[in-house]
Amino acid sequence: MKVVYILLADGFEEIEFIAPYDLLKRADNKVVTIGVTGKSVTGGHGLLCEADLEFSEIESLPDCLVVPGGLNGAKNIANSDMANKLIAKCADEGRIVASLCASPAVVLSPLGLLDGKIATCYPGFEQEFSHSTRFSKEKVVVDGNLITSRGPGCAYDFALAIISHLNSKEKADEIAQKTVYKL
Repeated sequence: MKVVYILLADGFEEIEFIAPYDLLKRADNKVVTIGVTGKSVTGGHGLLCEADLEFSEIESLPDCLVVPGGLNGAKNIANSDMANKLIAKCADEGRIVASLCASPAVVLSPLGLLDGKIATCYPGFEQEFSHSTRFSKEKVVVDGNLITSRGPGCAYDFALAIISHLNSKEKADEIAQKTVYKL
């Protein structure tokens, strides 16, 4: 069973958390939410979530780390030294780091994780990418161990891309069929 951490910070975009959380669990992964701004976290549209763990409770690195967007959530993650250290360590060790919406630009780019990579983000935020990052308008971009996506409307495709990379293409196709995404 693969382990996936999803970072949650006040202001997160709800669908960018819920779709990956749900689909990754359906793919038989252990999904653990990490509270960046505390154990009780409020989404950008008022959804209140109780995170599974805080940083002090983390005992090991996940196979995959998911960084949802939502501008305020992304800013809160970017302002957390603990979150930045975890993201950088996962990337350095070749673990999957998956980020969407504002987070690729607001969280990953300042850490240098997109340098020399192809990536995408919420429209307009590509201005925050370094000159060495190649911006793509694709819904989801996979470059090595990094997965980036555009925004809330891409959350399902984003989650399936993670499953394809983390588990298998067959598992992603199975989940897509079972959820009537692909018939």
